[in-house]
Amino acid sequence: MINPQWLQSFSVLAELGNFTRTAEHLNITQAAVSQHIRRLEDELGPLLIRRPRSVELTPAGLSLLAYCNEVKQADKRLKLNLSGADKTAGEISLITPGSVGLALYPALLDLQTNHPNLSIRHRFAPDPEVLQSVLANQYELGLVTLKPDDARITADYFGEEPLELVIPAGHTIKNWEDLRSLGFINHPDGKAMADRLLSRLFAGQGHINDIPIHGFINQISLILEPVSRGLGFTVIPRHARQAFAKQDQIHVLEWGDAVVETLWLIHRAEWPLSKRAAFAVEVLKGHIGD
Repeated sequence: MINPQWLQSFSVLAELGNFTRTAEHLNITQAAVSQHIRRLEDELGPLLIRRPRSVELTPAGLSLLAYCNEVKQADKRLKLNLSGADKTAGEISLITPGSVGLALYPALLDLQTNHPNLSIRHRFAPDPEVLQSVLANQYELGLVTLKPDDARITADYFGEEPLELVIPAGHTIKNWEDLRSLGFINHPDGKAMADRLLSRLFAGQGHINDIPIHGFINQISLILEPVSRGLGFTVIPRHARQAFAKQDQIHVLEWGDAVVETLWLIHRAEWPLSKRAAFAVEVLKGHIGD
């Protein structure tokens, strides 16, 4: 790694163009500045063309100056991220289930549009991966549907997400046999969601395992595609259904009491949220409320 003092002397010299003014600016001797530049040139080759009252950077010098600027910017980003002082600058890292992620991502982009110094890093993942990623400090914020029982995690109520029974448009479902005839379009959380909802809507009539599987898809945005083509029904969170483009080709069966999944916001318990993360949470809560 290049000595930071040498880089500082070179950077100031490149800006001021004069050894004497550089020494005065850095409050060191001119001999020290010359020594720093000589050490850099011993390692990197000629960096300067020395003229009587100024210096000119060689191509290698220009490359080193660009490197110095990158180091300065990286140092600023590091200090900003560590301090968390500015709620409108730095990275917001969030990992969520795909359904609520579809609802939140546009709001995150709006937040970044309004505050260009923010950087958004958002990943879709099932509950177990969300929890492990937050525990491993890969993401500062996470959303899960099962409240973790782990002392290392703080979990706060974030909102609710209703489950919906979605069938092809034009189909009629009156009883359990109609569901069996239509068939089930499964997804990674499909059977668990279907068991929760169908056991409420069709209590005592059957179990999701009794219904033929007519397809499986693990891409949240495509789960309703086979449903829209009449290939089966599915059970999916409302946010995922609302994000589907072909609303006229599907139908939501609504009867009985709603079945909802509670969303829990999680983060490491050992330290508080950064100001930018807390700012994002308030914005996103308002979005889910809307």
